This record gives sequence, structure tokens and C-alpha cells, in this order.
Amino acid sequence: MLSKILPALRGVLAENRSLPRLIKTEAKGDEPVISITPGSEDVYAEIKQQLPASQSHAVTIAGYGTYAAVFPVPGSGGRAAGKIAVVTGAAQGFGYEIACSLAGEGGWVALADINEAGVQQAVAEINRELGREAAIGVTVNVADVDSLSAAIESIVKSFGGIDLFISNAGVLRAGSVKTLSERDLNFVTDVNYKGYFFSVQAVAPIMALQHQGAPDIWSDIIQINSKSGLVGSNKNGAYAGSKFGGIGLTQSFALELVADGIKVNSICPGNFYDGPLWSDPVTGLFKQYLDSGKVPGAKTFDDVKAHYEAQVPMRRGCTTPDVMKAIFYLMEQSYETGQALPVTGGQVMLS
Repeated sequence: MLSKILPALRGVLAENRSLPRLIKTEAKGDEPVISITPGSEDVYAEIKQQLPASQSHAVTIAGYGTYAAVFPVPGSGGRAAGKIAVVTGAAQGFGYEIACSLAGEGGWVALADINEAGVQQAVAEINRELGREAAIGVTVNVADVDSLSAAIESIVKSFGGIDLFISNAGVLRAGSVKTLSERDLNFVTDVNYKGYFFSVQAVAPIMALQHQGAPDIWSDIIQINSKSGLVGSNKNGAYAGSKFGGIGLTQSFALELVADGIKVNSICPGNFYDGPLWSDPVTGLFKQYLDSGKVPGAKTFDDVKAHYEAQVPMRRGCTTPDVMKAIFYLMEQSYETGQALPVTGGQVMLS
């Protein structure tokens, strides 16, 4: 129930086009007290009816405790200042670096990953680097509805809501359509396609509740897709198919969720050679593509990399700063939804 109450309360307490972070605190005795009917179908209406007209920065919720509203310090700066963000697949690679960037720009970030030890280590590194408790970690399997529900509930209890959801978790199993196993096909589809669907299904109601109380404030869902979601990929049909499907979901979600003040977009990066998706010596794409013969004549990882870099007009792979520019553009552009934004160094051009 708290995962419904706190987002609605955030919306009601919004000031100057800014949603607060909600922090559980000790009651002082002078806060307004509200009581929400168990199983209420309209939490926002109950909160609005019970709160006094004069704005309060702390509210006691009967049975749940007292929550204080914390707003960004004016002039504190940062392109994500005061934003509450969730990044899936954040224990390493693109996800970790995206989380670092958002926290470094003033955001509160929840790192979500199936790797519990890895995500907690990543959180500790971010908080140590920034000198503040900017990040928390949650364990999640995006292909499991119950796991996602528990993770989102935990995040909402910690921060009060969610402003930005980065659906970054993804996997790849390369192979010919003639030989790829059903197990590998299901694995890729479950994480890349169904995981994105389930993630939006879990987070959209949170964002919609916030928007009820603050209709002039919008939230963002951004899927980290791939250039393989824009053009086919030889001997990589399971992955490309899941990414094409993801863009279909983005467009459909955008049409539906615009009524709730939620923008939904995809970013389609080129190859991120420095991350574990490519460089892991056991499961990375350099090894998969070398083993599968996807690159004719390749004998080493360097041969595979050179082959792919030669296809990019800018002659390099994609980097996290490249992707962050796209993320901040989509966050700040109020008139953009349902798009698939390529960040490919010219390798893929929209027509």
C-alpha cells in the first residue's frame, strides 16, 4: 500500500515544478496526519481531501510513520538534480556508468541488477566517490514479475517515487537461426523483450500517481535498445528480434502513457566495446562472434573489433558519454515521445 501512498503524496507536495524526495523521519507532533483506507482505489483523492490547504513539508501517515519532503537545494545544479532514477542492469557496464553519471549530476539513483554482490559493490563505489548517500541497490530479475514488484516497492519506500526509469538490463546469445537453441532464444526474449514490458508495467503506475497531484510534471521511461533494433543483425536474430520488439513496445507505451504524463523513448547505441557485453573473455560478444564464425577470417578478438569499427563512419565504438547526452536530451525535451534515437557514429541513419 505504501508504494501507492508515497508517489501520490509526492505529487500533492510538489512545489515549483519539482517533486520532493520523501524520507521517513521522527514525528515532531505538529505534522498533519492522514489515514488511507486499506485497498483504496483512489489514494490521491483521500490524501488531497485530508491535507490542509497550507503546504506542509512533513506528513504522518497513520500506520506507516512520518515522511518529510526534501527538495533540491536551489542552485545545487546538475542535469538530474533531485530526480529519482532507477537503472536496471546497473552492476557493471553501461548500466553502472549511466547510474554514476546520473548520481554525479545530482540525482538519487537506485541500481537494480540480478547480481546482488555486484550491485552492492557498485553502490558503495558511487557513494564513496560522491561523498553522499546518492545511491541504493536492489536485487531484481527483470524477467520475473514478483521480483520486479518487490524491487520497485523497495525503491519507493526509500525515495518516495520514481522520476526516471532506465531499462538497461539486456542479454545476448549470438548464433545462426539454423542452430540457436530454444533455451537461448527464450533467455534473450525473456530479458530483453518481456523484461522491458514487465518493467514498464511495474513502474508506470508509480509515475501515474505522481502525475495526478502534479499534472505539469512529467516522468521518463528510457529503454537502452541497440542499433540492432533498427537494422537486422546477421547470425544474431534472437537479439535483433528482441530489440525490434522493444521499439514496438516503446511506441505503444508512449501512445498509452502520455495521458499519465509519462514520456517513453528508446536509445539505440552502437557497439560499446569496453563493457562486459563485448569484452568478457568467457561470455562476451568478441568471443561469441569469433566462435560462431560471424566475422569471416577473424582469428582474434582484435580482428572482430577491427571488423566492426570499420563499419562506423566515425571509426570508433559508442561510449557512455555519448549515451548520456541522448538520455539528458530525452529528459529535457518536453515534446518527444515514442522515439528510437540512434547513437551510432553514423553507422545507422534514419530515413
